[in-house]
Amino acid sequence: MSRQFRVIARGDGWLAAEKPAGISFHSEDGSAGFVAQLEAQLQHPLWPVHRLDKVTSGILLFATRADTAAFLSEEFAQRRAEKFYLAVGSGKPSKKQGWIKGDMAKSRNGSYKLLRQTDNPAITRFLSHFDESSGKRLFLLSPKTGRTHQLRVAMKSLGTPILGDQRYGGEKAERTYLHAWMLRITAPDGPVTLTSAPAECWPELPADWQTPFNLNL
Repeated sequence: MSRQFRVIARGDGWLAAEKPAGISFHSEDGSAGFVAQLEAQLQHPLWPVHRLDKVTSGILLFATRADTAAFLSEEFAQRRAEKFYLAVGSGKPSKKQGWIKGDMAKSRNGSYKLLRQTDNPAITRFLSHFDESSGKRLFLLSPKTGRTHQLRVAMKSLGTPILGDQRYGGEKAERTYLHAWMLRITAPDGPVTLTSAPAECWPELPADWQTPFNLNL
């Protein structure tokens, strides 16, 4: 029996679905990726307007018509989409909140690294919170740009690679603790706010993080 994925919301020409961790966005090595599996589930072609890494869970927005795909892709290209991610870090960060800025360059084996120069920087705003009950530090990440592995590299640059992200030096865990949590964007049929709650195994979120759009990140 094929896996059934959760559809978070639908609108005129678009839908949002929840991607589990560990599933590739695109099909690879003869295995159907998340997009292909979701298309098969819904029996309808989809136009991706952004993407998530294989290790990342959470919200993915798709167009269900070509005209909507063009509209939503432009919203992302012009950085009008507001995105919030959750992560659990390994270790103690060099700073507890602020900005992470720097150009990104390819490193070894498909990895990336953050550079000191800022000619065309990847930009991320973040807050962190130490959860006493779990002994883990939780991060709220708001990327202002959309580079490959941006948040994973940003977390490594703080000295707190994401728990489970062994590519970037994170401690071994059952998954990589990076989750696309909230997305706010204007669709052709109006403003949309989407939420994908993290799994129960995540540390409890601070109360003011429940409405991150009010935190002026």
